[in-house]
Amino acid sequence: MFLLSRQLHADGDPNAPFRRYVEYLEQNRPRFPAAAYELAASGLLFDATDPNCPHDSWLEWARFEEPSEGERREFRSLSLRVRLLGAYHDRYIELFYPEVFSYTLNNPRSGAGHFDWRYSEVRLSDAGNVIHEIEWAGAPGLHAHWLIEASDVQMRTLPLESA
Repeated sequence: MFLLSRQLHADGDPNAPFRRYVEYLEQNRPRFPAAAYELAASGLLFDATDPNCPHDSWLEWARFEEPSEGERREFRSLSLRVRLLGAYHDRYIELFYPEVFSYTLNNPRSGAGHFDWRYSEVRLSDAGNVIHEIEWAGAPGLHAHWLIEASDVQMRTLPLESA
């Protein structure tokens, strides 16, 4: 892990985690799906000055889809779409995970929602799948945490009127 709370606040050099992450991305570029690499390398996931950055966004919804094939619809896969209200409340940010292999969505106090999208990073699993780890802000010890392992992650922004 590179850009999550523990790493960002671990030593006195606030730029060190970002340098390590850029090195990791460059070393592993051939192993990444194109969209996931572009998103991770763009810096968009952590540039809070960019209105397209998910930092401080609010969750609108998360939807799992199970497309199926076969005579009895027995061949199934799982995909995930997430919509966020951008931090400046002027757009939606959508993430799409075309094929989800595993996920953990943890929120110890869900009655209050997820709070703000805080930090996230895209990296690779040992099997070469994309891992997107997301931390949501919350009271100490009560932040939500998502870990999604998928074939890829794609991000787009939409005007509010598109809803």
